Amino acid sequence: MPHPSKPSRPRGSPKRSPPPTAPATADRLELMQTFLRIVDAGSLSSAAAQLGTTQPTVSRRLQALERSLGLRLLQRSTHAMKLTEDGARCYERAKELLASWEMLEADLRGASDEPEGTLRVVVPHAFGQQLLVDPLTEYLRRHPRVSVEWLLHDRAVDFIADGIDCAIQVGEVHDPSVVALRVAQVPRIVVAAPSVLAGIPVPTHPDELARLPWLSLRMFYRNELTLTHVATGEARPIVFHPRVSTDSLYALRSAAVQGLGVCVGSAWVLQEDIARGRLVHLVPNWRAAPLPLSLLYPAARFQPARLRRFVEVMREKIPAALAGTTQGV
Repeated sequence: MPHPSKPSRPRGSPKRSPPPTAPATADRLELMQTFLRIVDAGSLSSAAAQLGTTQPTVSRRLQALERSLGLRLLQRSTHAMKLTEDGARCYERAKELLASWEMLEADLRGASDEPEGTLRVVVPHAFGQQLLVDPLTEYLRRHPRVSVEWLLHDRAVDFIADGIDCAIQVGEVHDPSVVALRVAQVPRIVVAAPSVLAGIPVPTHPDELARLPWLSLRMFYRNELTLTHVATGEARPIVFHPRVSTDSLYALRSAAVQGLGVCVGSAWVLQEDIARGRLVHLVPNWRAAPLPLSLLYPAARFQPARLRRFVEVMREKIPAALAGTTQGV
């Protein structure tokens, strides 16, 4: 019986392309590294500049990663770029995977305890300009192969969109998706310029403050707060209408020094003005509740050494930095 022959391909018809194959593992790591750099940099062109390549190359790598995963990771337009829901999940998992790979490489090289690379940290303006520079300096001295992007923001941090590794936050933490390590408490006191008192005795009880002009720090109080007696724990609420309301601790201090009103602020930033006589410590036996100061970073199974060591140094040095600036207050 004659064996059936295969049907011949019509002359001129195109050959079938083989099914697409997934990139090799090494290629996938490079594609994920490029994807992370695009998100952190905020644009394809910025990522290309940081990687020392061209924008078309970065775009091709992104497209290759999206094809291999079968997912759209970024919504792109001529004016904006935004992570899709799948892209946000991919970003977090890719960071974890690449951190694990870095730890494996470092361990095999016998250098797992030597941090390297760039750490992006968000810090509140006043703290980042003054109080926390010494702990940062100590961290960099201990780990010379690390560089830090020290970003001063007072708003809430979007770790994914902004490509942030760690944040230092003053105040309560309400985001359940992050690791929050409380490292210190920030004492707060009541102060005013001598001119605000206009010859009256320095107030010693919260009830004497209501008749004075007030300033407010919007993140923590606006038109009311409670003072607590240091020894007895008695609590007294105060209600007022602020003449100036601001979101800047330094602006609050400057307005107080100018005699615009009474304010409650972090003791460390007001101590020098009290010592020089520019401000007077009012109701010295009463305090506003101290503010927690926390280190925040995204939850992940593995963290790079540069982040782990940063957390260690900050937990060690921040309490001492605060204590050194509030002695006698």
